[in-house]
Parts: sequence; C-alpha cells; structure tokens
Amino acid sequence: MSEWRDERHVQTYLGRADALPRGEAEAVLLDELPPGLTRVLDLGAGDGRLLQVVLDRHPGASGVAVDFSDAMVERLRERFAAGHRVEVVVHDLSEPLGDLGTFDAVVSSFAIHHLEYARKRSLYAEVFERLMPGGVFCNLEHVSSPSERVHLAFLAALGFTPGDEDPSNRLLDVGSQLAWLRELGFVDVDCYWKWRELALLVGVKPS
Repeated sequence: MSEWRDERHVQTYLGRADALPRGEAEAVLLDELPPGLTRVLDLGAGDGRLLQVVLDRHPGASGVAVDFSDAMVERLRERFAAGHRVEVVVHDLSEPLGDLGTFDAVVSSFAIHHLEYARKRSLYAEVFERLMPGGVFCNLEHVSSPSERVHLAFLAALGFTPGDEDPSNRLLDVGSQLAWLRELGFVDVDCYWKWRELALLVGVKPS
C-alpha cells in the first residue's frame, strides 16, 4: 500500500471520493450507532470525514482516528486541531491493532478493502474484542462485483476506467465478509446499504 504514502495519490483519491454516493450510506451508518455513543474508533480514517460526521451527530463523544499515511495523518491533525475530542494514532492496519481501549462503535470508510483477505478477517476479530457489549461495527466498504461485466459497469457509473483503479485494492464479496462477522460472534449482521461495489456492512457485539 505504498501508494498511500504519496501525496499525489492521496489528492487524486480524495478528489475521486467526492464522486461516490457516500452521503446516503453515511446517513444509514449514523442511524445504526448506539444512541449513547461516547467513544468511537475510526479505522483507516483518511482525512477524517466519516469521524467528523459521527462526532457532529454525537457532540459528547470522543474518537480515535487510525491511519498510516503521512498525508492523511496530516489532514487528520489539521481537521481535529481545534479540540481535544480526537486522538490520532499512526498505525498500519496490516499489522495487529495495539491497546487502544474499548469503544461503543468502530467505523471504517473505504479502507479495509486494501488488506489481504486473511488480515481482513483477523482485523474483524480485533474489532469484536475492542467493542463494548452492545457496541456496533459499521464498515462502509468497497466490495467485489460478481463478474467483470458488473465491475466495469461500476467503474463506468463513476466515470472511471480500469486504469483509474487503485493497485492496492483487494476486493472481496459481501457474503464472505458477512459470514466472517457471524462466525466471530457478531449479531444483527447484514448489508444495510449497497450501491454497486459500495456496501455498508454492520454487526453488533451481543450485550
């Protein structure tokens, strides 16, 4: 994932991300968060957009933003410099999470799909361990299509070409990931929103 250490790659991604219909997905995500949210972890927080959306809905909550890209970490620190509600942690998600404490919610937006399949599953297990009972995991994710034709249609819908694809993508289908979450002990597991290759995967840690 060395591309994410390149400022030009980060700028290109952030420009393209505005073309994604993520506002609708984020609204669904917000509705699934615990009403008394006090602490949230954002995995692969990027420039902090999703974490900001969550904290705006829950003004009494604090957050931990995890990312490994220097360019993204700089943006995180700029976005959240005015307050003390967010701790920025520099960490590569391809490595096990450190001792970050426990959380009412763990969220992620278009980040985990860069990990190899085995690491995706082990990260989901680490998320389960760090959630409080009743806590929610919401992963707004880039997933694989069932065929090359459908994949190309997704790119075309965004005005992209195969040459625009991120070489660090390791896309996986929705069904496999939902099965992992159930196996790990999450309940109420489902795909709560989907548009082509964009999907919101949600699971709850039993109370």
